[in-house]
Amino acid sequence: MLLAVLTLLPPTPILVFSKTAGFRHDSIPVAIQTLQSLAPDHNLTISATEDANEFTPDNLKKFRTVIFLSTTGDILNSEQEQAFEAYIKQGGGFVGIHAAADTEYNWPFYGELVGAYFKSHPHIQKATINVIDRNHPSTTHLPTNWSRTDEWYCYKSLPPTTARILAKLDPTTYQGSTMGENHPIAWCQTIAKGRSWYTGGGHTKESFAEPEFRQHLIGGILWAAGIKN
Repeated sequence: MLLAVLTLLPPTPILVFSKTAGFRHDSIPVAIQTLQSLAPDHNLTISATEDANEFTPDNLKKFRTVIFLSTTGDILNSEQEQAFEAYIKQGGGFVGIHAAADTEYNWPFYGELVGAYFKSHPHIQKATINVIDRNHPSTTHLPTNWSRTDEWYCYKSLPPTTARILAKLDPTTYQGSTMGENHPIAWCQTIAKGRSWYTGGGHTKESFAEPEFRQHLIGGILWAAGIKN
C-alpha cells in the first residue's frame, strides 16, 4: 500500500553539486551514476551540476535537497552563498559526502552547515565504524560495528554539540587517527528550518558499489529531504 501511495506522488527533486576548486575525486562520476540508479526506487529524481550559477533563489527552490558531492575549495561567490544560506534556513536540505568537509573554509555558515572541516587523512585502509545511533534512516540497517575500507578523514574540530552523532571511527582499528577516541564520521543536525546530514565515507569508487554504504547515503538523503525521520 505504501509503495502504491508513493508511486502516485511526484518524485522529489534532488540536486547533486560536484564542483571542485581543489583536489578532484575520481569517484564523482561513479557516485552520480549510483545516486541516479537508486533514485527511482525511492521516488527521487537526481539532477547533477558543476555550475555554481544554478545557485539562485529561483533555481534552488526547485529542489528539496542539495548534495555536495566531494566538492573542494571555494566554489560559490557571495551572491550564490547568500542564496544557498537562505534556501537552507527556509527549509531546504543539505547532504555532504566526504570532501564536502574540504570546502568553503572562509564561509562561516557553511562551516556550521557541514559540521566540521577536513584536517588530514592517512592512507586508504579498512577501519571499524561504531554505529552509535541506529534510529536514523541512514544507520538503521547497519551493524553496530561496521567494517569497511575508505579514506578516513580527521577533522579540525568536532561537530557542534547540537549535532546528532550517528557513527564514530574506532581509532584502534586503523592507523593514522589524530582525533583520539572521539572521532565522529557521520552526523546530522537542523539549521533553522533546514536539515543537514554528513558522512565522511565515499572517497573510493568501490564505496558506491557497497550495498550498506548505498543505503547509508539514501537514508541520509531521505532524512535531509524530510521524507523520513
